[in-house]
Amino acid sequence: MLQLSQHRVAVLLHEGVQGTKGKTGLAVIRHYPESIVAVIDEQCPDQSFSNLTGIACDAPIVASLQAALIHQPDVLLIGIAPSGGVLPEAWLQEVKQAVAAGLAIVNGLHTQLSVHPEITEILSRSQTPPLIWDIRQEPPGLSVGSGAARGLNCKRVLTVGTDMSVGKMTASLALDALCRSQGMRSKFLGTGQAGIMIAGEGVALDAVRVDFASGAVERLVMAQGNSYEILHIEGQGSLINPASTATLPLLRGSQPTHLVLVHRAGQTHIRNYPEVPIPPLTKVVELYEAIAAAAGSFFPAKIVGIALNTAHLDNYAAQDAIKSVADETGLPCTDLLRFPSGSLLRFD
Repeated sequence: MLQLSQHRVAVLLHEGVQGTKGKTGLAVIRHYPESIVAVIDEQCPDQSFSNLTGIACDAPIVASLQAALIHQPDVLLIGIAPSGGVLPEAWLQEVKQAVAAGLAIVNGLHTQLSVHPEITEILSRSQTPPLIWDIRQEPPGLSVGSGAARGLNCKRVLTVGTDMSVGKMTASLALDALCRSQGMRSKFLGTGQAGIMIAGEGVALDAVRVDFASGAVERLVMAQGNSYEILHIEGQGSLINPASTATLPLLRGSQPTHLVLVHRAGQTHIRNYPEVPIPPLTKVVELYEAIAAAAGSFFPAKIVGIALNTAHLDNYAAQDAIKSVADETGLPCTDLLRFPSGSLLRFD
């Protein structure tokens, strides 16, 4: 594991700066812009990263790993998600070049690079082999969940969504930052590859067998719960999305005391399943609160606010959307990235 804030990071982001596969890398760059020394994307070298993405980062875009080495990184972070989770051969060659140059590798793909024969052959020739951090691994020694987190005294805030990829990690990070700015002992717990890269630790929930998923979340929460006033658990998936299986283990494993609903403004159907409608947000609130409480078996966690993703809207349209959702649900609502506000910090 690595704390990226303490390193010089090059981000492998081919076809990700302007494409659809760079979610992981862009999230890390947004959170740690001062640690990024180069962004590698053969589609747009020498262009302004901040102009292309709207993310404040002055790192240059270069065409290759060899060009990135001029900027003296000590970590290569794989920030792209190719189809099937397998790096194309040309990009694998760049990872091999990075390993040979002594760079640590942060890998969020399902493919385990630490056991890749071409990588291990390079490592075997090094007197001080660099770290290969394969994030998507099931932690050893897991057991099934037991609901033990409900006995903790800390507050546990879980982000839940109307769909996948609507901004649950961003919302949890923003809420954690707001709490810490107010002097609270707060901690963000990563449960996906980007969240773990940012936090430096966590559990990659999509790498855990379903029988042990709630137990993995429970162990993560129990390990931190007595050291902090409030834990912000990164949400995954959605109860509404037919392809998602991650939300229920997060609810059961973390035993949340509070929920924050994350929604993309104006979205009416599940993105990859247009035949599946997103119910009115008031109904979504009822759904999550009912599942969290399980008819009284667990703590009756309430949704305390709506984190609205308005990245696709201009400022005026975003403010109108926020007001509309607040009026519809009767709950505090804001875009935590665009208009950070303590209005969602209703954790009494």
